[in-house]
Amino acid sequence: MVNRMVQQAVLDRVFSCLADPVRRAVLVRLGEGPATVGQLAAPAEMSLTGMKKHLRVLEEAGLIVTEKVGRARQCRLAPAPLDEAMSWISFYQRLWARRLDGLDVYFTLRKGEESDHDA
Repeated sequence: MVNRMVQQAVLDRVFSCLADPVRRAVLVRLGEGPATVGQLAAPAEMSLTGMKKHLRVLEEAGLIVTEKVGRARQCRLAPAPLDEAMSWISFYQRLWARRLDGLDVYFTLRKGEESDHDA
């Protein structure tokens, strides 16, 4: 039960982060490799302070790791929470695919029964 609650909390944070277009753009950019706060803020036309707020949320969700490198703060992806979200999505994708396949079989059988009655 506790493990499931922890998983739900992780998923809540991940999906909350992914709901924001700036944070998604940051994750896409970091998929290309590490970047500084300034490098992430420039394309978003955002102040460093504004970007730092987004990065703090991403870091709290475990999606990125930041470290001080010289005078700059370097950011990089931490994919474990995204892997957890993908696992959750894949589970429900398979579940719904099975249900839809079953529904398709049901309608095919029903259509066959109607054809038998019409003949």
